[in-house]
Amino acid sequence: MADMSPFFRRKAPGATGAGADAVTKANAPRDHLVTLIRKPGCHLCDDAQLVIGKVCADLGVPWEQKDITEDRQLHDQYWEQIPVVLIDGRQHTFWRVNEERLRTALTE
Repeated sequence: MADMSPFFRRKAPGATGAGADAVTKANAPRDHLVTLIRKPGCHLCDDAQLVIGKVCADLGVPWEQKDITEDRQLHDQYWEQIPVVLIDGRQHTFWRVNEERLRTALTE
């Protein structure tokens, strides 16, 4: 295994050493960005904001909000699904945000 390319080596869970540190740092929750796409007056959006705020505060993850009424592209893409939650620009969920599912996605 010593002559195997580092691209093919995997560290076992709980592994130690420089390689394990690099994997842990690459997957740190604070390295993510959560985006809530919402609109004013949306009660589901308000609920999603509370869950996202709690999880992100617990994990030290930055998050932002975007209003579909201020961005035509977001409106056209997501208007039937709001609230929409993105993690690092990729859709994670819509309508209802599950706290445990979000927490898991940010810590895996």
